[in-house]
Amino acid sequence: MVATGLFTLLFPLPLLWLLSCWWLRRQRGARWRLGSDRRLFADGPATRALFVTAHPDDEAMFFAPTILSLAQARLWLLCGSTGNYYSQGDVRKKELLDSCLVLGIPPSNVTIIDHRDLPDHPSVEWDTQLLSALILKHVKTNQINLVVTFDARGVSGHLNHKSLYTAVRHLHSEKKFPEGCQVLTLETVNLFRKYISILDAPISYLQSPDVLVMLARKDADLAKRAMQCHRSQLLWFRRLYLFFSRYVVINSLRSL
Repeated sequence: MVATGLFTLLFPLPLLWLLSCWWLRRQRGARWRLGSDRRLFADGPATRALFVTAHPDDEAMFFAPTILSLAQARLWLLCGSTGNYYSQGDVRKKELLDSCLVLGIPPSNVTIIDHRDLPDHPSVEWDTQLLSALILKHVKTNQINLVVTFDARGVSGHLNHKSLYTAVRHLHSEKKFPEGCQVLTLETVNLFRKYISILDAPISYLQSPDVLVMLARKDADLAKRAMQCHRSQLLWFRRLYLFFSRYVVINSLRSL
């Protein structure tokens, strides 16, 4: 009886997996609801995109699909810390540069902030005014017209992630960004959806985000290669993350 129940429970999974693979092949690439977002993803070098992350490895763990979908654009990355929580900051800085190279962001366009008031710590909320000033300076210096960062829940709930959203939202609401600069935030999904990999593709599609990016297998392999550059972080659970997380293949984003 138990075996029958288990079979009934597990039997649909391979079918769902195959269905999701088929769906991903048909729907892969970037999709958008607004014409302004379509322009940003289609304009190539005219799009100057800044990814604002908190720690080395965020770009690979969470933002890789969006970064890869903007391969024809000019890309920058601003990382809020060296990731020195376990005193590995120097190692992690090099890993970040290697990962960005895989994703198509040149080392010259990667800035890593090392500020005592912006420590890598899961229970520290970063100073909004300080962060806002650093982000705005970067946007103006590089003539950025697209900023991408975390949403209010920070995907993993990490306070450093949430702080980035607070700073970017502050700049946006105060109209500090240059005219025409758009902001996209990476949508946080519930724990179940987060770890069902490509099975989340149809769900994400039905949620109608402002921008939806779904990677083909070739680009998903690139995203995994980028994460593998972070050798100091590849503990057993992060290896499982590479296999199960939807953020390796799917990003859904909302406009501010």
